[in-house]
Amino acid sequence: MVSLLSNGNTHNKLTSSAKFERASFGSYPRTALSWMFKHAKIPWEKLLTASVRLILKKYGILEGMLVIDDSDKKRSKSAKKIYQVHKFYDKTSGGYINGQEFIVLLLVTAQITIPVGFAFYQPDPVYSKWKKQDKKLKQKKIPKKNRPVAPPKNKEYPTKLEIALNLLEDFKHCHPTFKVKVILADALYGTANFLDKAAAKFGGIQVISQIRCDQNIRYKGKTKSVKKFFSHYTCVPQNLSIRGGTQRQVEVGSARLYVNSHKNALLLA
Repeated sequence: MVSLLSNGNTHNKLTSSAKFERASFGSYPRTALSWMFKHAKIPWEKLLTASVRLILKKYGILEGMLVIDDSDKKRSKSAKKIYQVHKFYDKTSGGYINGQEFIVLLLVTAQITIPVGFAFYQPDPVYSKWKKQDKKLKQKKIPKKNRPVAPPKNKEYPTKLEIALNLLEDFKHCHPTFKVKVILADALYGTANFLDKAAAKFGGIQVISQIRCDQNIRYKGKTKSVKKFFSHYTCVPQNLSIRGGTQRQVEVGSARLYVNSHKNALLLA
């Protein structure tokens, strides 16, 4: 958490120093901690990797599942110097807030669940400005040929999908002998491009994600939505084992169907 708060920003380092000073009841003064964070020749970006490697070795953990998730940290409206702070849509309030967004890579095993990687996300301000303007022009029914073209992609602002793929690649590089059994990601990462690339990084393993209920599938030569297909599908009751030994009965329905947007047959459940 220290490296997360102190990633390239003095303000964040001071904030982290103040928290440690309070936690230590003044044994470690804020000024001393601040100096250490600024001047110590410690490879902060390597601490998480080294810690994870030590835990896996100590407890003999050889396999597990990788989970990709994104989160955010709300900041004050006046915050401008914090690393990659920007305005983004808040699902809870339905409005826009000021803060930081980051992608987290979690490792889930039979024994433990721990974070193994993270990276901050910030949208390209030039592209965001164009997209906002383009949306207004669309509402005015201005033809595409008369609207400004999208600006070229800036490599300094990778997308969330690109960041997630980089985190997977970093984990593979840092833990080459670890067996990744499956990758789990939410609906944001359910594109054909991401699923194929993520699976290929670990030898073609299964990648589980979500698709929208209104996406079209092809079944027996007919095209229909996922929602419509499963509304007439008979589910089968099964007992599901939850980590810790708890058994829960669930209704399961699955079918291998051709998904039009992916141009491939996928196992849907």
